[in-house]
Amino acid sequence: MGLAKNCMICYYYLYMGVFWMRQFQLTQIGCDFADAAAFRAAVLLRDEMAARIPEAPALAESGDIQLLCDSAITGKDAYRITSDGSRLIFSAKGLRGLVFAIGLFLRRTEYRDGSIFLVEDITGFYEPYMKIRGHQLGYRTTPNAYDAWDLDDYERYYKDLMFFGVNTVEHIPSEGNGRRNKLMQYSSEEMCAMASALADKWDLDVSLWYPNAEDTLEEALKNRQAVFQATPRIDALFPPGGDPGDFDADEFIHRVKAISPLLKQYHPNAELWPSAQAPHQYPHWGETFIREMEKQPQEIDGVILGPNRAMDLDELRMRLNGRYPIRLYPDITHNVRCEYPVHFDRDDWHFAWTIGESRECVNPRPKEYRRIHRLTRGYLAGSVSYSEGVNDDLNKMIWSDMDYFGETDLRVSVMDYVRLFFPGSNTELLTDAIFGLEENWNTDPAQSACVESTLQKWLAAGEENPKLYQNWRYVMHLFRASCDRLLQLRRRFELALVRRAKKALAQGEYEKSRQVLSEPLPDEYQNLREKIEEYAAFLFEKIGYQLDVKRYGCDSWERGATLETIDLPVTDRAYLANRFLFAEALPKEKRLLFMQSVCDRTKPRKDEFYYSVALHGLAETGEKQDGYVYLNFRGDNPSVNDGNAPMSILNVYDNFSFRCKVSGLMADCDYQIRVVYLDQRKDDVTKHQVIFNGKTIYCGAQFGQADAAYDRHYLTHGFVSAVYTLPKRLLQNGCGVLELREPTMGVMFSEILITKKEG
Repeated sequence: MGLAKNCMICYYYLYMGVFWMRQFQLTQIGCDFADAAAFRAAVLLRDEMAARIPEAPALAESGDIQLLCDSAITGKDAYRITSDGSRLIFSAKGLRGLVFAIGLFLRRTEYRDGSIFLVEDITGFYEPYMKIRGHQLGYRTTPNAYDAWDLDDYERYYKDLMFFGVNTVEHIPSEGNGRRNKLMQYSSEEMCAMASALADKWDLDVSLWYPNAEDTLEEALKNRQAVFQATPRIDALFPPGGDPGDFDADEFIHRVKAISPLLKQYHPNAELWPSAQAPHQYPHWGETFIREMEKQPQEIDGVILGPNRAMDLDELRMRLNGRYPIRLYPDITHNVRCEYPVHFDRDDWHFAWTIGESRECVNPRPKEYRRIHRLTRGYLAGSVSYSEGVNDDLNKMIWSDMDYFGETDLRVSVMDYVRLFFPGSNTELLTDAIFGLEENWNTDPAQSACVESTLQKWLAAGEENPKLYQNWRYVMHLFRASCDRLLQLRRRFELALVRRAKKALAQGEYEKSRQVLSEPLPDEYQNLREKIEEYAAFLFEKIGYQLDVKRYGCDSWERGATLETIDLPVTDRAYLANRFLFAEALPKEKRLLFMQSVCDRTKPRKDEFYYSVALHGLAETGEKQDGYVYLNFRGDNPSVNDGNAPMSILNVYDNFSFRCKVSGLMADCDYQIRVVYLDQRKDDVTKHQVIFNGKTIYCGAQFGQADAAYDRHYLTHGFVSAVYTLPKRLLQNGCGVLELREPTMGVMFSEILITKKEG
């Protein structure tokens, strides 16, 4: 029975108020069986409904939903949904548009007690905001999931992406190293060819990310000929300007142009889109690139901009001839050491999150990526994201939704994700749970008021619908919520221990302090840690998600191996315990004094000054920094954060200059400035400067006067401190601005301590 004849008003008292939904009967799906595209779309819809309702609809000539190919609709990506009073009619030029229409239907329907409910009127004409909408799904050793996939996994994911309007998938035929791990059933070249054929089945455009990794152009052409010949569909070729492929821009453009005839020989309509990503060893790469592009090479169809960019997007668009559109290569998969780190606009992601969940954990960031999309979209023809696995699954869908619809309502997009992938579940509850994961990261986990409630939302949704525990997307986000809570429990517990241990030391109770630090974690923590292991095992079995190196085959600790980082120190508990071991080698009468000095190291007196990048963040410098600031988070590296490093040094500021306001010093006293640096010495550095109130107090080799005894007592391997004299004549009523500068490799430091000079 039809849409108009059988609708009922269903009231749901939800968080946002009272909504109504229309019940929709779907017993038959209609299509012209002779039309291959319409028939394939009808089979897809039937299969999707079979997973959602008790009885799958039948295929017929006429149905409650009618699928039509309409040549009058312009473009593959547009579609129209109409109603004739008794049915919904999906019309598109071909298969791709029909799949997009099916996706919108699935995203705007809910399923309760075997019934289908449309949450809103979806009739209308739809066409995309961006021309190019895609994601990189490279089959190689580095991803946290793709390398474990077979063709069925890829086909399932293609469909999921298309339901959010994706029209492009990007593959990687080779990086030039021929690497293959034990999870890969095929070589990268083999999977590239097969995945291309599969994309063509669904009329998805295929882009290839193919770096210039070969030594000679002849070798490059030979390798590419084999790939172009074996790959059935190529719509675009993306040679990155660097990372890898380290050629100056003139040689890079020469190679790109030389590849064009070969590409056209096998794929006449394929386009060439080189990227303006600059190798670091060529400081003028960007200027050379622009000079080459001013020649308007006919072989190049557009330019891509991504990480390690030669210039900012707005500058590139203003300087690049208008005939060349720009495609963004946004990194939506990484959290640190990347193009858009968490809280990219303020650099205040707490070090405990960085340590425990690292560069590539499950990372839904809908609000932040909406902001990035708004900042970039005016310059672009579209985007194909950089992705290394399923950890960014929600980010892919939300970004694609913005690429298709433009200024879409963010909550509606997340609700669409929930309705599509968690059918039959509590939409409002799970939507709040997803936003909760992003909110969790807004402060120190010990101070967060929402970490526990976010986990409870995920658990409550699973309790309402136990089938979710067989859904990899649900378990993946539950895994993240559990990791957040685990870090919070441990940090709160250990911070309390550290406070008690320091108090005992202050009162002269050396042994009591040691005992306090050895107290075991509570049962709640241990039980949650076991659950996290269960979730990880399920995710590997279900989707090939690799959450550690040894058991599941993850490429390295920073490639999504959360189980490698979640247990790393997030407080000074382990550091203090190791300092006790150091103290035991000292004469007995010096042990207590040494441990008291460890505790007091970062507690200057009122007329002294202390700043830590990790503990205070850039906002507390009181100064806006020049240029591009790179925060080199060291805490998630197990070889660095091994219990011997205080938390205060694990965030490293990296830039050519640093400025910080200093106040509260005594006006009539000389001081010493101690800076803790990342120890990456270079003999050719000769202009390392320390400046106070505009006056240079040190200019010379890295890093100046070292203090080996201090480093041995208080720091760890990979870090070094240097000491400079701050004469009282440079102080202005106890205040000033401290600057660090170095024009070639920059200054990489963690801490600054200004104390009264002895004597």
